[in-house]
Amino acid sequence: QVHLVESGGNSVQAGGSLTLSCAHSGYIVSVCDMAWYRQAPGKERELVSLISSRGATTYADSVKGRFTISQNNAVNTLYLQMNSLKIEDTSVYYCAAKRRTAVLPGVWRCDGDFSYWGQGTQVTVSS
Repeated sequence: QVHLVESGGNSVQAGGSLTLSCAHSGYIVSVCDMAWYRQAPGKERELVSLISSRGATTYADSVKGRFTISQNNAVNTLYLQMNSLKIEDTSVYYCAAKRRTAVLPGVWRCDGDFSYWGQGTQVTVSS
């Protein structure tokens, strides 16, 4: 069982910065792709950024150029550096991870869907 715990959410003025962290339990081999999602009241959950087990990254158009996803496998932690924050970035941010499963010795499969989720951390951006 993999557990994800987000931290770093806070209130910040527009134009400011925050860094979110997501600590995951167990060994890094338990998960493959990881991502940050966000969901504001009355809105659908949105994929903000994803990082694959190979290190490839993707970003939603709304945050591209402002947010950076990274990970430190030595401490089993995923990060989201958020710069030039806008009021519309206000949301609950969730960490998510896909399950990594050994199908044969030395052969691994990464799920297509995100199986593990944190409980979220609130980010509030004000003018």
